[in-house]
Amino acid sequence: MLLSTILASIGAFALVGGVLLLVDPGAPKHEAIKTGGLAGGAIVALYALWLNDRRRKVEEARQELESQRIEHDRSRVADERFARAVELLGHEAAQVRVGAMHALAGLAKSRPEYAQTVLDILCAYLRRPYKKTKNDPEEIELEVRLTSQRLIEDLLPRVGEENAPRYDLNLTKAHLEFMDLSYRQVGDLYMRVARFEDSNSFHHMLVHGHLYVTEAESNGRFYLHHTEIRGKAWFSRFRSRGLAVFTETEFGGPTKFENSQWADVKADGCTFAVEPVLPEAWRS
Repeated sequence: MLLSTILASIGAFALVGGVLLLVDPGAPKHEAIKTGGLAGGAIVALYALWLNDRRRKVEEARQELESQRIEHDRSRVADERFARAVELLGHEAAQVRVGAMHALAGLAKSRPEYAQTVLDILCAYLRRPYKKTKNDPEEIELEVRLTSQRLIEDLLPRVGEENAPRYDLNLTKAHLEFMDLSYRQVGDLYMRVARFEDSNSFHHMLVHGHLYVTEAESNGRFYLHHTEIRGKAWFSRFRSRGLAVFTETEFGGPTKFENSQWADVKADGCTFAVEPVLPEAWRS
């Protein structure tokens, strides 16, 4: 390309200069030479511009390739961290399991594509068989489970956050104690056959999808007031032995309470988009 450009420049110089001399033989020769030089220089300038543009594209391609390599390395490291943390969730030592949970939560925050998977894993830990015993006075396992609950809460977007991702929570058969998802938003929330102990808070939430609490039981306080549920809300065969508060909750889809039992309910101000069949405790 350089040789062709030089030859083209010389040719343009000779052609333009020669044409000017032929058209106007009386014109000063230095003017013809000057004009021919400008024509040849223009070709050289065009070559320089093309060369700079090519160098720019090559540099951009190199930077893009380097960015892809860095991203690949980051993904590989993240995958290794993820696999190691999941493996440590089965460790005998409680502090190791807590550390693994924090590692997973940190990964979900730095790599949002892992967030739903990490939430699924934290929920799966809460579905592990658990029962309080008098042989565990320090409640070590309970503290591990409370850590999982707090990290789930921390990973969920707050109500009012626009264009927030909609994460689903599957807490089916989970043992929940002092769970607090208040002022958070989720996609679907599954808590079928769950056991609620002491106090659990799901108030001032936004549930974009469905809420299933069928066949669950609550042995303490259950707060689900000032919450908006846009999909189905099923409480079939739910047993509440403590206080349940649903004040001013909005049910935007079909709602079921078949064969549910309620010891003490506060449900004033609730609204239903679809007329439900309420149990006696709710009607009173």
